[in-house]
Amino acid sequence: MKTKVKEARMEKGMTQAELARRVNATRQTIGLIEKGSFNPSLQLCIAICIAVGKTLDELFWEDDEQ
Repeated sequence: MKTKVKEARMEKGMTQAELARRVNATRQTIGLIEKGSFNPSLQLCIAICIAVGKTLDELFWEDDEQ
């Protein structure tokens, strides 16, 4: 699943480590989420959304047109 987490994180000027600290995850987990190699729990998805100021749809919705 391709996400827009990396774009949103970079817009906020955060490193993977900073985002990981904010959402109580590891930097490696954030990296895997950004690559689409890891499906996070709903709780983690919501925490990421809050940290970067985006909605679930904006970050995790799969768009067929992409």
